[in-house]
Amino acid sequence: MLSFRHEVFFEVASLLSYTKASHVLNLSQPAISKHIKALEDGYKTSLFERTGSSIRLTDSGNILLTYLRQAREIQVRLEYELSVHQDEYNAKGELRLGASTTVALYIIPEILSAFRHLYPHIHITLLNRNSENILAALGGNQIDLGIIEGQTKTTSFNYRYYLTDEIIAVCSPKSELWEKDSISLDDLRKYPVALRERGSGTLASVKSALKVKGLKISDLKNNISLGGTEALKNFLLVDDCLGFLPLLSVKKELASRTLKRVFVDGLDVKRQFYFIQRHGSENDPMGQAFVKYALNGHNLKL
Repeated sequence: MLSFRHEVFFEVASLLSYTKASHVLNLSQPAISKHIKALEDGYKTSLFERTGSSIRLTDSGNILLTYLRQAREIQVRLEYELSVHQDEYNAKGELRLGASTTVALYIIPEILSAFRHLYPHIHITLLNRNSENILAALGGNQIDLGIIEGQTKTTSFNYRYYLTDEIIAVCSPKSELWEKDSISLDDLRKYPVALRERGSGTLASVKSALKVKGLKISDLKNNISLGGTEALKNFLLVDDCLGFLPLLSVKKELASRTLKRVFVDGLDVKRQFYFIQRHGSENDPMGQAFVKYALNGHNLKL
């Protein structure tokens, strides 16, 4: 088992902040400093250096952090293997998930519920952010498994395909498009459009589909961007804008006729969701168990 002082160092090194680490660990900053000083005295080297109001790891600190990550992964696997030795569903440990908005709100709640009942001793946390922030959280070791839209060019992560989703154009009865079933790409330029914020996987998918047709976001009449699927959907319900939303997120509204799908001729917006992990952590037993269960759960619905 890692010592508590090593756990303190790990949090400070991951967050690069004594203040944030004190909140996570529920310790005072002087106590945090005391533990770090004790480690530095023990290893006879400095682990952090201050640059103005911020801190960064020294070379020695980076070496210690690298080995502690490996040690934590071994500890997690050990605890898991010992807990399931007699009974697979007696598994103990922690599953730190991160998911983009569409996944967190509309795809995995049912899977999470069933997984929790199957593995009652695994503590689950779910971070709900846009894809860009999930990547940052994974890189910063705040989560161990992410589910995001698309694949990035970075080689720091391992990707595994999960499922495909469709993004559609919708409007409310307040829009003059309510009486239309479809519009042309040229017509799309004429109507006000509300979009997701920068960093959103939904926005990236719309941009990509438009690019194939020779259009850019700047070609649209867009003067409002909203952070989050629900925020955009609720805005569209009371406004005359056309908006692009995941089909999964508007099924109820389409059924109740509070929103209507508007087909844009020739525009097909689809995206793939992927499980994503840091290289070297693909064998995390909790992550493996969840990925397997989520894939089986999705396939059963097909």
